[in-house]
Amino acid sequence: MSPTPFPSPVTAATIDEAAVRVAQVVSRTPLELSARLSEATGAQVWLKREDLQPVRSYKIRGAYNLIVQLDHESRAKGVVCASAGNHAQGVALACRRLGVQGRIVVPGTTPRQKRERIVTLGGSNVEVVVVGDSYEDAFRAAQAHSAETGAVLVPAFDDPRTISGQGTVASEVVDQLGSAPDLLVLPVGGGGLVAGISTWMHERHPSTRIVGVEPAGAASMTAALAAGQPVAVDAVDPFVDGAAVGTVGAHTFPLVRDAGVEMRTVDEGHICTEMLRLYQSDGIIAEPAGALATAVLDDGLRIEPGSTVVCVVSGGNNDVSRYGEILERSLIHRGLKHYFLVSFPQEPGALRRFLDEILGPDDDITLFDYVKRNNRENGPALIGIELADRGDLPGLLGRLDDSPLGVEQIPPGSPLFHYLL
Repeated sequence: MSPTPFPSPVTAATIDEAAVRVAQVVSRTPLELSARLSEATGAQVWLKREDLQPVRSYKIRGAYNLIVQLDHESRAKGVVCASAGNHAQGVALACRRLGVQGRIVVPGTTPRQKRERIVTLGGSNVEVVVVGDSYEDAFRAAQAHSAETGAVLVPAFDDPRTISGQGTVASEVVDQLGSAPDLLVLPVGGGGLVAGISTWMHERHPSTRIVGVEPAGAASMTAALAAGQPVAVDAVDPFVDGAAVGTVGAHTFPLVRDAGVEMRTVDEGHICTEMLRLYQSDGIIAEPAGALATAVLDDGLRIEPGSTVVCVVSGGNNDVSRYGEILERSLIHRGLKHYFLVSFPQEPGALRRFLDEILGPDDDITLFDYVKRNNRENGPALIGIELADRGDLPGLLGRLDDSPLGVEQIPPGSPLFHYLL
């Protein structure tokens, strides 16, 4: 086992102390029983609604716990942070409540809704700067500003004060439930939440099984545990912006490792499907990272029948303009949406024959982009087809194969497919 890089100052005691500090600004969010997930799993599934915090995520806990401990001289120099949006909102509100000036650096992938919320929460106490295309780009810019001006860097996850603040969720869950859960499922980005909660639970209730969930396109904690140390993943899919971190923290990693956290990954399309279920069945508006914990429940996770399960719904900062893409990703994940390049003969009735002879009775064309080229015999078309049932796909593919048309299916993950999402 690799040694801890430096002694960890995060303990159950520091988390309890943080709980006292943040009580004046953090909401004691509800713990709600989910009838849908309880029925689906055969367990008693509770949702810790951190999406109902004033900043719509748990990030206010860590940000406030760090800034409130700064002395007068440090506060006078101001603070700076890098964030994909949620931590930034926590820092913004903390700055406003404590009268501290803050510079907030966000990557260009941060949704507009989150940027606007940062300004609303921080008011004249914050300045928002957009740098680069990833959290790592923004963090480097924040580090440079801190070195140049003396502003205090407020890490989104990799600081003992941030971790201790995030860990305050644990004691609330146990207090609200009346006992420790059998299984606690947590979203994972840089590792602040899972490090804090698992540390507190490992000391106070070690029998609780803890599962951390990452998006498949940003599985940095999984990679770190496999390597025995934090490592940079080759590429990060920015879709789950609240958890799109390329390298986990030097502080968070050993805490997660030593607490024996079990890591799982979930496909982004599956996350989108769970976001829609949360919205349509439970009335919860979750952002992609906010749906990570509940998404893994029907993704092969072992759950004992009759056990008590708590999932942290970590964020509700979702831009309504993203729902088109969310629905698209969900349909593709569920095998209901498919794209094809079809070469049509340039003759009357070609499209009609396609509709009559190839398209199934419940199939729907959702995209038809026809480009007539100089070739007089054939013309290509990009066609999107939505199925009523994923089991209808073999029949559709068979009819396409039997037709005289030139057909190429565009699989998810291909370079061309990226232009469709």
